[in-house]
Amino acid sequence: MTAKTPRLVLALLALAACDATGGLRQSEDSPFAPPAGVGPTEEAVDGLTVGHRLMAAGEYELALKAYLRAASEQGVNVDVLSAIGSANLQLGRLGQAEQILRRATEFDETFPPAWNNLGVVLMEKGDYGEASRVFRLAFALDSGQSAEIRDNLRLALAKLENPAYSSLENEFRLVRRGPGFYRILSTGETRE
Repeated sequence: MTAKTPRLVLALLALAACDATGGLRQSEDSPFAPPAGVGPTEEAVDGLTVGHRLMAAGEYELALKAYLRAASEQGVNVDVLSAIGSANLQLGRLGQAEQILRRATEFDETFPPAWNNLGVVLMEKGDYGEASRVFRLAFALDSGQSAEIRDNLRLALAKLENPAYSSLENEFRLVRRGPGFYRILSTGETRE
């Protein structure tokens, strides 16, 4: 073998990869993961959908990354902001969650899940007065249709009247657009 042989092999491999018939491709029955990216006939799964599934599975950090991906793909909207705020809340980042959820409520003042989730943050911070006001607004915007928002309002009013109020049912729920809900456990409870 001469010194030019490795260069010749590399050149042939490069030409094969550029071949219009497909070049170097992974076979269908390959044991390796498919290459990155989505093919021309495939559709990517929406980042919000992925994030919601990860939140339901308790994978809050991964959910946050999926929500951030959704923001980069579809732009910032109330759904994305509310989801990012909720993931931050689940991660215990109350300051970030509050800031993002307030932005969500400014973005769309009529979106009940954002108001509810902001109320949950305020309850976690011990701001019962503002939380009860926010839950009332979420309840009114939702026309009283969400049991989670109603329960959150009831708990917030009980805490407002008696800050020492404690109950086995003392848990606040995050809500999102679509089916399902997320639980926020009150102080002293353990995660399952």
